[in-house]
Amino acid sequence: MKELWNNLKFAWKYAKDQKIRLIFYILFNCVAVAISIGVPIISAQVIINLTNSKFTQLLIMSAILMGVEVLRNFVNFATAYFSQVIYRETFTKIQSDLGKEILRLENKSLDENSSGVFIQRLTNDTGRIAEIFNVLNMHLSNIITDVGIFGAVFIINKIAFFYLAFMVFIIYIVEKKRVNYITEQDKIYRKEHEKTAGFVGELVRGARDIKMLSAEDSFMRELKKKVTNLNNFRYSISSEDRKYNLLRDCLYDLFNGGMIFLLVFLIIDDNLAVASALVIHNYMGRVTSIVSFVSMLLERVKDFNLSSSRIFSIIKGEDFKKEHFGKKHLDKVEGDFEFKNVTFAYNDGEKVLDDISFKVNANETVAFVGKSGAGKSTIFSLLCKMYDVNSGIITIDGEDINTLDRESIRDNITIISQNPYIFNMSIRDNLKLVKDNLTDEEMFEACRMACLDEFIEKLPDGYDTVVGEGGVNLSGGQRQRLAIARAFVQKTEIILFDEATSALDNETQEAIQEAINNLQKDYTIMIIAHRLSTVVNSDRILFLNEGKIEAMGTHKELLKKCENYKHLYEAEMEK
Repeated sequence: MKELWNNLKFAWKYAKDQKIRLIFYILFNCVAVAISIGVPIISAQVIINLTNSKFTQLLIMSAILMGVEVLRNFVNFATAYFSQVIYRETFTKIQSDLGKEILRLENKSLDENSSGVFIQRLTNDTGRIAEIFNVLNMHLSNIITDVGIFGAVFIINKIAFFYLAFMVFIIYIVEKKRVNYITEQDKIYRKEHEKTAGFVGELVRGARDIKMLSAEDSFMRELKKKVTNLNNFRYSISSEDRKYNLLRDCLYDLFNGGMIFLLVFLIIDDNLAVASALVIHNYMGRVTSIVSFVSMLLERVKDFNLSSSRIFSIIKGEDFKKEHFGKKHLDKVEGDFEFKNVTFAYNDGEKVLDDISFKVNANETVAFVGKSGAGKSTIFSLLCKMYDVNSGIITIDGEDINTLDRESIRDNITIISQNPYIFNMSIRDNLKLVKDNLTDEEMFEACRMACLDEFIEKLPDGYDTVVGEGGVNLSGGQRQRLAIARAFVQKTEIILFDEATSALDNETQEAIQEAINNLQKDYTIMIIAHRLSTVVNSDRILFLNEGKIEAMGTHKELLKKCENYKHLYEAEMEK
């Protein structure tokens, strides 16, 4: 009960703005309860008047019954309206909040879990929480109705009441066992469903690579295996559920037959009038349904608690750690930063960076070169606080980044990666993601600097062309140029280029290199590049080797004092 209460308080945080609608929803349900109790009584009177040939009373009672039923239709319409609006608004707020919390997760948490984990919780579990108040009100209203009818049977005949009470008790035991079984199995099923959903997501996103690798058969075998296991598990749950339902239905039929014999016996023994027997018989379906409503309520409550715990684990950071930022805010970032004895390893594995130290001054252009795996991209990730260092300190404008708020770091750094993610929206909207009030002139200028303007102008819909998920409708070079245009729109004080021109042809790379050169002296620029020809004009070049800085200096200086750098450069010149 304590768990339910805590979860309800959590859900109420999202539903409290719908308080007025919720009150009306409850009021209309109360009217529906009164109608449900009264209709069987009126129906019994109709039957009694018909059997006794009292046609005047029959017409009156029929007219009353018709009016009550019409009223019930309007009440049902109103309750459905308020139910849907409450659900819609609550669902929207919970999903938005959970989406925000997912974006606050540490990259480590995102790396260790498949996308299916978050997709299922964002789409399915949020819905179960959003509907809880409607569910509680609906089922409690039905239960109250049935309890009221139960009381009416007690007044009419106590023997029939105790018979029904025994019947409800036996069926309730069966239903409780069914609900407990379903709840426990559902926990397992949801985890397996997340894994399968994550695999399906990878299959869809990687479909082109799968085709190029001619790996369709192996992926389909794996997909069939996962889907088959999941569906077999779901079938086993349904199979067990059917057995419980069969037992419950058989008990219903046995008890219903027994009630007919009991009513006949009571009539013969003059302990019950025929009219009263008709009333009890009309009530009987609703009395026995109390078990169904109670079991459904228990099932939904347990389902709600399970969904809440799955969402709590994200929002409260119980299983998924959140990013942590400081409170200090920098109104203006100059753009210099420093790594002091920084060591870092992913997932407690081998060190990627080992006690490195260097300083970059504001408006300086610094390049990082070295073999793959030397730790170049990791430096960028740590500077953006995508991961926390194992030891050492990183500062921006002399301030430890652990003391700075998110805006001071992320709003002042732009990173353009080797494989930038382009969102499934128009080119214009992709650019507006980083600047809401982006003007057409700013957009045109950014795309011109990124050498993308001529390509866009040839498209039928121009800047309103939708590029597909991950920019699938664009070539690799076009995706990189669009990402570079996004950076030019953002114009932060620090710009990081992580192999940002690797997919470009020589002519386009030269044009973009010129655009980058135009940014020098006005911005702090860091560049990672395998093509050393693109970084020879940098103010400084840092050569990384196995997580350490082997040497630093200008291009000419490194050619003289760093043999590994010299070999890389000469090998490139020979190509």
